[in-house]
Amino acid sequence: MRNTYLVCYDIADEKRLRRVFKICRNYGDHLQYSVFECDLTPSEKIELERELSEVINAGEDQALFVSLGPSEGRGDRVITALGLPYTRFDSPCYVV
Repeated sequence: MRNTYLVCYDIADEKRLRRVFKICRNYGDHLQYSVFECDLTPSEKIELERELSEVINAGEDQALFVSLGPSEGRGDRVITALGLPYTRFDSPCYVV
């Protein structure tokens, strides 16, 4: 069974930030600068956590996994925004 997670990160070093971004884009949809929506099986979540733990510095960086529940049967995805409107990222995003 797949669960949906918001994966959010705060990375202190630019090199690690680029590596974390590249890892996360392999697992989900890029929503906002350091936020991804990922539909993951339990084994995919473990693999993503393993990959990220090999890159981040536990003393300086943080990655959060916010569970939104089961991917199937939870209804339509609704995203609202304050300030600038939410726009879906359909094109690749490059971190320089």
